[in-house]
Amino acid sequence: MLIKVYGSAVFGVEATTITVEVHMDKGIGYHLVGLPDNAIKESSFRIAAALKNNGLSLPGKKITINMAPADLRKEGSAYDLPLAIGILVGSDQIKAPEVEQYVIMGELSLDGSLQSINGALPIAIKAKEEGFKGFFLPKQNVKEAAIVAGLDVYGVENLQEVIDFFEGRGTLEPTVIDTRTEFYKTLDFPEFDFSDVRGQESIKRCMEIAASGGHNIILIGPPGAGKTMLAKRLPSILPPMTLREALETTKIHSVAGKLKEVGLMNQRPFRSPHHTISNVALVGGGSYPQPGEISMAHNGVLFLDELPEFKRDVLEVMRQPLEDREVTISRAKFTVTYPSSFMLVASMNPSPSGFFNDPSMPNTSSPHEMQRYMSKISGPLLDRIDIHIEVTPVPFEKLSDDRKAESSVEIRKRVTAARELQSLRFEALPNIHYNAQMNTKQIREFCALDEQSKQLLKTAMERLNLSARAYDRILKVARTIADLDASPHIIPGHIAEAIQYRSLDRDGWLG
Repeated sequence: MLIKVYGSAVFGVEATTITVEVHMDKGIGYHLVGLPDNAIKESSFRIAAALKNNGLSLPGKKITINMAPADLRKEGSAYDLPLAIGILVGSDQIKAPEVEQYVIMGELSLDGSLQSINGALPIAIKAKEEGFKGFFLPKQNVKEAAIVAGLDVYGVENLQEVIDFFEGRGTLEPTVIDTRTEFYKTLDFPEFDFSDVRGQESIKRCMEIAASGGHNIILIGPPGAGKTMLAKRLPSILPPMTLREALETTKIHSVAGKLKEVGLMNQRPFRSPHHTISNVALVGGGSYPQPGEISMAHNGVLFLDELPEFKRDVLEVMRQPLEDREVTISRAKFTVTYPSSFMLVASMNPSPSGFFNDPSMPNTSSPHEMQRYMSKISGPLLDRIDIHIEVTPVPFEKLSDDRKAESSVEIRKRVTAARELQSLRFEALPNIHYNAQMNTKQIREFCALDEQSKQLLKTAMERLNLSARAYDRILKVARTIADLDASPHIIPGHIAEAIQYRSLDRDGWLG
């Protein structure tokens, strides 16, 4: 007797339906084929114990199980449940005429209870696309899968609940989540708020410009100047995610297994990896590719504290994803692509001692040491960072000032208004939503300059010896400053302010 049960495999952020074919024959044996990894091969022991502990048994027959397509590598323990159900139906221990209308996934414990799985959201999306009636999965993952409307999503705690459902005994109800209600639960009182920051008005202005145009930014200043404090508050002024962005972000976190008991993500991610991170952990990869930190920060912020402390090769692998806003990981037999459209926020001390350019502290680093410290960050990487800004320590008078600073909610209103202007501007371009995403062709179209602005920019380019990429960055930032002023045209004042935000390009900055 041949029985088909359906599961799913996740590659990148997309799922592929897997058909588990179970064939029973005379004889004794257990043969699992279709490129299963070790975790799947070991499933026979978990299944045997789980069946025994639920009053059932692994039949004493020749069991052949094929996981089709047979040339696609399957990995992980999430196939335990479909394999167990296939064996039970194939050996006539349970009757389940509707089993082929459902996708079934879950890892079995020895007592028959279910452990959580990764990638529940992409699997649910694929199940709906292919016309399945429902999806059985562990209860821990039910909220993320229930985001998908038009699919019956059943969160189950153990094997017995699935058996009872198919035999018509249980009272299992599908989980229903109103995606829009879930999505609009936004936090108007963020944990980290700009009202906590005393002084630093020019840096707050920079942060507002960066958030409005989605620009990458680097903060340079001595220890204790407030670089990390400012960076942590950046997500609080970013505009709320659109439903499309929320689904994209949730999908990546689902694949990485970071969504336990969480439904749709409605807050932009903020990732802050330690400087000892490897390049695989940062961009993603491994023998079975997983998304890295840059993909986990998709539609949010990636904060690299003390940028020169990161290994140079780790920083260099970010160059292409910063430009293309996606990362492609190639292996001999397959290629996966993860989206990685994030805002890079970096911070660094200006010298090994940290106190270069601070008039109140002695400079203990020699010019050669400072040059070597700065050279850890390559020119091409710095070129991809639109805004360079110096952060100076806050004087005591401002620290002790009791007046409340402007809150993140107020700043976010201006940022959102600027983003709305950009959305209208780019509505005919499907992959561009804000100024930082413009390519050279769009910069020429949307960042036209009058003669006075051109002359100002020409002088700055010659004096600062800027690259062509830096020229484009200045135009993008100037366009964002104009959007914050609700100005249809870039004027010399916008160009002048944008030029100020290229600190590291200035001649003699180190001496």
